[in-house]
Amino acid sequence: MLLNYKKIGETGKSIIILHGVFGFLDNWLTIGKTISEQGYQVYLLDQRNHGRSPHGGGLDYVTFANDLKDFLEQKNISNPILLGHSMGGKTVMEYAVRFPETYEKLIIADIGPKEYAIHHTKILKGLNAIPVNEIESRNQADDILADFEPIISVRQFLLKNLYRKEEGGFGWRFNLPLLSGNMENVGVPVVSEKPVEVPVLFMRGDKSDYILDEDWEGILEIFPNAQLVTIENSGHWIQAEQPKAFVKSLVDFLT
Repeated sequence: MLLNYKKIGETGKSIIILHGVFGFLDNWLTIGKTISEQGYQVYLLDQRNHGRSPHGGGLDYVTFANDLKDFLEQKNISNPILLGHSMGGKTVMEYAVRFPETYEKLIIADIGPKEYAIHHTKILKGLNAIPVNEIESRNQADDILADFEPIISVRQFLLKNLYRKEEGGFGWRFNLPLLSGNMENVGVPVVSEKPVEVPVLFMRGDKSDYILDEDWEGILEIFPNAQLVTIENSGHWIQAEQPKAFVKSLVDFLT
């Protein structure tokens, strides 16, 4: 599996960035450029079944972690810094547990290792309700999706995955059938028999409920050298809602 990626910057320590469910690397272009300007070489990846990476295979963290391992070997990247948001954060944690001593530090954005209840059912119904081979514009898709998701910014995020096919009609960048049938895999916990000793930064939004105060003890059992930063006036999408605070916390941690 050769994942689709974009490299920003030619020198400096390598930072690998993994998006969340329904996302793709384009969501991180602005942040990636900002981080590279701080002296880092940034790799933005499309995870399997997302973006322009191949569709097929599993939708599970073991598969995602193995994909990341293969990518690092293919590109001869050693001891990188790994950053993941939401589903991407779970991938980073799974990778860290399975492949110790292959990375320098971890940055996990608004997700913990615990199990999460699936809450994307209505969104998936809305996405599947869009007749991508019949609609003529994104506005038509948005009108349909609005019946299932009232928040405009969420719909805009999802519809970035809609693209025009050369043969006509639209298609999805993500593998919608696979996501629809296997979304429960996105919520499974990351478990480890041994602690991950490297420095880890967990970031959460103060308006998000993904990392609760009572989760911290469980996080420290797996990541005893972790620290937590709470970004004010932010929900789950810290990097999009408070990009300056996100980058500052990241750079402070790394330096």
